[in-house]
Amino acid sequence: MLDNQPGGKSSKRMIMLEDETLQSSDLFTQGKELTIIHNSEAYKLRLTGNGKLILTK
Repeated sequence: MLDNQPGGKSSKRMIMLEDETLQSSDLFTQGKELTIIHNSEAYKLRLTGNGKLILTK
């Protein structure tokens, strides 16, 4: 479940896994960036204009 929506508003949505795999298109339905919290650290996952993924701290 993700807590991410443009404009700073919080929302929840479900993303289905099939065989421990998810589709990136399911992650980026509401924008081109999302935040992942790992060990209390925030990371940004971005979708580039070329369709590549970039993960930054």
